[in-house]
Amino acid sequence: MRPSHLALAVLVAAVWGVNFTVIEIGLDHFPPLLFSALRFLAAALPAVFLVGRPKVAWKWIVAVGLVLGVAKFGLLFVGMDAGMPAGLSSLVLQIQAVFTAVIAALALGERPTRVRLLGMLVALAGIAVAAVDEGASGPLGAFALVVAAAACWGASNVLTRKAAPADSLNFMVWVSTVPVLPLLALSLLVEGPSRDLAALRSLDWQGAGTVVYVAWITTVFGFGAWGFLLRHHPASTVAPFSLLVPVFGMSSAALFLGEPVTPLRWCAAALLVGGVALTTLTPRRVPPTPPAQPRTPAPTAPIPPAALTRPTPPAPLTPPTPSTVPDPAPRPAPAATTRRPAHRAR
Repeated sequence: MRPSHLALAVLVAAVWGVNFTVIEIGLDHFPPLLFSALRFLAAALPAVFLVGRPKVAWKWIVAVGLVLGVAKFGLLFVGMDAGMPAGLSSLVLQIQAVFTAVIAALALGERPTRVRLLGMLVALAGIAVAAVDEGASGPLGAFALVVAAAACWGASNVLTRKAAPADSLNFMVWVSTVPVLPLLALSLLVEGPSRDLAALRSLDWQGAGTVVYVAWITTVFGFGAWGFLLRHHPASTVAPFSLLVPVFGMSSAALFLGEPVTPLRWCAAALLVGGVALTTLTPRRVPPTPPAQPRTPAPTAPIPPAALTRPTPPAPLTPPTPSTVPDPAPRPAPAATTRRPAHRAR
């Protein structure tokens, strides 16, 4: 990987890691569901008019939009609004790699290797340690919401793999058009129109900046740059850089929000990142395809034994040689006729 591409991969990981701190700041200005809806609205417009028509079937765009946009980000924003710290959220959300492997095994028949299974167990141990750490300082309900968001992210990864978009930026921009109305409807039902209107009326530059960051920087730039790297390098080369996301997430939360990083949280980070590395970087085992069976010819009627005996062809007629040609028999000489003298008439 060239130095410029290496720097771009680290930059994308930093953008995605700092995104959790920006979400935490944005939740001070908006209700969580409204904030999520504004994120996708800003990501879709006006980019949807610049990326061209969708390059995959609409069923995949709608499915990923509902699972990733409504379920995953809705649960994540609600969980963080309920008290889940930003740095810990960036760490716990990486358990999506384990959910992706499990759902892919159930839906796509991908059998995990022993190393992958070991990675899943190590990552789950990291989640358990993180839950103990969060239980000592925050609500476990918010922790469970972020874990549920990671499960939805894993399901959307499998759907995206089935869709196989050739252009990740085009795909994500069109996916962003799907969650806007469902999230707005949920916000009006759950959070109430008065709370939404109050947030919009009190909008300032900081609140608008958080929407621009999570929409344009995280979604448009982040996924566009990530897709660029995947087009120029193998996925096995690009994927490890995503493990830097919780590093930047926890560091930025500690730097800008004063979020403490306890020794127990560092232990959870080591277990979770190590388990995700084993789960993500190990080649998946594809079930072998059964060999093609030779086509059996259609049965034919038995051939009688007499037809199997080849008749002896007749001997060719050899023209007789001159030595064997018999001499023609001599034709008999015509007999001499005696002419009788004519008698005179007397």
